[in-house]
Amino acid sequence: MSTQGSAQQPTARLDARYSSALNPRPGAMDVTATEWAEARRRLEAAEIFWVSTVRPDGRLHVTPVIAAWHDGALYFSTGPGEQKARNLAHDAHCAVTTGGNSLAQGLDLVVEGKAEPVTDPAVLEEVIAVHEAKYGAHITSPEGTFHGIGDSFRKGDAVVFAVAPTVAYGFGRDNGVYTHTRWTF
Repeated sequence: MSTQGSAQQPTARLDARYSSALNPRPGAMDVTATEWAEARRRLEAAEIFWVSTVRPDGRLHVTPVIAAWHDGALYFSTGPGEQKARNLAHDAHCAVTTGGNSLAQGLDLVVEGKAEPVTDPAVLEEVIAVHEAKYGAHITSPEGTFHGIGDSFRKGDAVVFAVAPTVAYGFGRDNGVYTHTRWTF
């Protein structure tokens, strides 16, 4: 899986229709697009993501996952027989989202792209290292929810997917100042 194109700086555009630019509030006169560096920082820090896939019959399937940003892509895993794996085998297009539940604060992020199975052992080891560094004891200690995830990845008990964004969206909220940024890769 090559993420070369995604490692490049995307083009950012503020969508004024859904931002405070058209309906300025105090402090919102100079609203601008969110920088990709800020969005990437939030992707790196987020702990829970939601993967949206489509079943062969067209029905949606949404499920929470852990994921890690590495080298221009989001990496997540699932069991080979789970619904999302079956859906991605049929149609690799998906959306991966993260954010918060506050109406007044936060930055919700949506990453759209194709989920590509990771088969290169060297890349797999990098992804394991990034997951273990990010989630710590949750993965590495016997008491943790995801104990043994690295071995599961190596043995193929879990399918690891990489989603290099083709487009991403950021929906920012800062005390009544709203931004809607689109990044094109």
